[in-house]
Amino acid sequence: MKKLALIFILFGTIFSSFSQEKNEDPVDQIKEFQEQLNEEYLNPKESPLSEEERLAFKGHKFYDIDASFIVEAAFVRTALESPFRMQTSSDRRPMYVKYADLYFTLKGKELKLAVYQSQTLKEDPKYFDYLFLPFTDDTNGKGSYAGGRYIDLKIPKEGTKKIILDFNKAYNPYCAYSGGYSCPVPPAENHLDLKISAGVKAY
Repeated sequence: MKKLALIFILFGTIFSSFSQEKNEDPVDQIKEFQEQLNEEYLNPKESPLSEEERLAFKGHKFYDIDASFIVEAAFVRTALESPFRMQTSSDRRPMYVKYADLYFTLKGKELKLAVYQSQTLKEDPKYFDYLFLPFTDDTNGKGSYAGGRYIDLKIPKEGTKKIILDFNKAYNPYCAYSGGYSCPVPPAENHLDLKISAGVKAY
């Protein structure tokens, strides 16, 4: 499987590994995601960990894989949004635009999350179709990183009205591991009023 992950500290988004779309079992995809994420953090060229921490790193702690956190969401394009400067953990304010709203049902609740597009990355022919989903939930500071987590997505094919949202692939920003990084802060509209006990746990 081709590895799509790169680090974009300067662009304002920290991308972790995510699998290409394939006709494979979702659990296998999640396991592969976990393996790739661990490999990145062991790689001295990609890891945000100090050398001492990296050598002692035994892998991320993940919530148990839970298929109930894989949902089909309605993908509603928000074409008239204006670019804005997203808040980060530093003074840097990278430009993003809200690209779409995702509407879905999880644990009996009707929910919505916004997905964003980096105005820098969209100019890159390799990454023009990347979308960024930062979110917070009721596990933050109580099992998961207090500052929220991220999910990577790609723009679906034209005319597609549904997208698969897999919270088992939620990962931490680099700020969860080390100081000195500038990490986007999930906007208030992307708080989920329930526990997302899936994905990466707090470091």
